Amino acid sequence: MKKKLRLFSCLVFLGSLLNAQFNERPIMNLENEDLHLLNWGYFLGFNQYDFKFEYKDDLGDLLVDKSLGFNVGLIGELRLNKFLDLRFEPGLHYTSRTVGFRGFDNENDAIREVKSTYINFPLLLKVSTKRIGNWKPFIVGGASTSLNLGSNEDSVEDNSGATFRMKKQTYYYEMGFGIDFYLEYFKFSPSIRGVFAINNELVPDNDPNSPWTGNINTMKTRGIFINFTFE
Repeated sequence: MKKKLRLFSCLVFLGSLLNAQFNERPIMNLENEDLHLLNWGYFLGFNQYDFKFEYKDDLGDLLVDKSLGFNVGLIGELRLNKFLDLRFEPGLHYTSRTVGFRGFDNENDAIREVKSTYINFPLLLKVSTKRIGNWKPFIVGGASTSLNLGSNEDSVEDNSGATFRMKKQTYYYEMGFGIDFYLEYFKFSPSIRGVFAINNELVPDNDPNSPWTGNINTMKTRGIFINFTFE
C-alpha cells in the first residue's frame, strides 16, 4: 500500500507540473541554466531488477519474483554544445529479487532471495531537443559499471549451503528518455531508463552438476529505473 501511495503522489505531482508547464505563454524560468559549462545535481528514484537466464538444456525457466527498489545519487554534467551533454551519475541502488528453482520439494532449497546493493558508475550522453518554453525532451544512453556489495562472490559456501553467489563487478549499457522541466528555482527531470548487463554475473556452485546452477549457461541483469533529477 505504501508503494502505491508513493507512486500515486508522484503521478499527482507530475500532473500538476505538466499543467503548469505546457500552457501557451509560460513565464520563462532559468533562461541561462543550459549555458553553464558544468552543472551539478542529484537524483532520487525507483528501480526494478530482473534476471535473464540462458540454459544449457531446456528444462523449464527459473522463476524470478521482482520487487521495487530505491535509487539515490549525484550528477555531474559537462556541456558539449546546445544539444549534447556528457553526464556522470554515480549512485547507490538497493534491490531484491527472489529466484525459484524447479525440482525441489523443500521450500528452503527451492527459493533463494537475492538482495543486492549496487554502487553504479554510468557515463552517459544526453541528447536534447530545442527548448520549448519551460520544458525540453531528451534521450540518454551510454555505458556503466557497478559493484555489487551483496554479491557473495568470495564466499566458500554455495547454494548447497543456502548461499547464492554473483560476481561483484558488472558491466552494462543503458538507454532511456525523459523531460527537463525548468521551474522557478531549479530544473526537474523525470526519466525512464533501461539497463542491460553485458557479462555473465553467475558464480556457479562448486559442484558442476549442481541442481541450482548446473543447467545455467549465463545469468544477466535486466532492469528499469524511474529517476527524478534535481539540478
